[in-house]
Amino acid sequence: MAKQTDGVSRRTFLAAAAATGTVAAAGCTSNTDTESDGLTGNIDISGSSTVFPLSVAMRGEFTAEDVHPDVDISVNSTGSGGGFTNYFCTGDTDFNNASRPITETEEEQCSNNDVTPVELKVATDALTVVVNNDAEWFGDDGEECITVEELAEIWSGESQPTTWNDVNADWPDEEIDLYGPTDASGTFDYFLEEIIGEEGEHRTDYQATEQDNQIINGVANSEYAIGYMGYAYYSENTDRVTALGIDNGDGCVKPTLETASSGEYQPLSRPLFTYPAQSALAEEHVAEFARFWLENSTSEEIVADEVGYVPNTEEEKQENLDRLESAIEAAAE
Repeated sequence: MAKQTDGVSRRTFLAAAAATGTVAAAGCTSNTDTESDGLTGNIDISGSSTVFPLSVAMRGEFTAEDVHPDVDISVNSTGSGGGFTNYFCTGDTDFNNASRPITETEEEQCSNNDVTPVELKVATDALTVVVNNDAEWFGDDGEECITVEELAEIWSGESQPTTWNDVNADWPDEEIDLYGPTDASGTFDYFLEEIIGEEGEHRTDYQATEQDNQIINGVANSEYAIGYMGYAYYSENTDRVTALGIDNGDGCVKPTLETASSGEYQPLSRPLFTYPAQSALAEEHVAEFARFWLENSTSEEIVADEVGYVPNTEEEKQENLDRLESAIEAAAE
């Protein structure tokens, strides 16, 4: 399974990741007035490729020279499930990012290893379906659209249509070229549940990767391709691929930060999470980073402008801060 590691905190890291699959850490100017207080230590983060850019941006702000330059934070993109199973629930990382809630099986694995996950909502995403810019059969002039039923048929492990014409008689008799996340991804899990259905199966004959930019590249280079990933990666490549609007029965809605925030973009608007381990929160530098992330989860500059997700509301921020503080207190007992 591919693993994307570490990154610069500004939006240009996505381009670097596309080229190398790995990007180097770099500091950035802090958006707070906090002065360095001598915090030191290491923090290891695994999990979702969707939350990866947000955690990298928060790391850059937190480890800036005038904040906490002596805290070393490593961020690995392993997929939500891959992170829980292989790193976090085994006690090997301090946080796990996730683009869907932790499952009962994962919670049980964590419990068996004395790891207590603390669920913190950090943003909202518009999971985005993209096609090649020359795929004119979906519409044009910004009206490109697909129904939930058509999307489900394309990706279903039961129907497994070979050509576009198999799905819609008005579409070309050309083979469908599919790109998407691996089954270790929270994006895969969410898409399976919301589009195909919990009782259905996701087809396996597609180009699967945890590198979202590989999905962008695959679709951009194949006229008859389709793929899906988090909105942040599409927002960096709006000239290379076309985002489809989703018709859930009430007309076509395009993925945007506004439609995700309002709830119009259904069923692919979803919450994003990070899960610190409660025991790790006993370490001051870990607790401070978790607080910092939540305090800045309402930041339009970081969450929306820099990364491409919908920030938390003030109410959501406070609710999650309260949950975090309770976990910090419990860790200190």
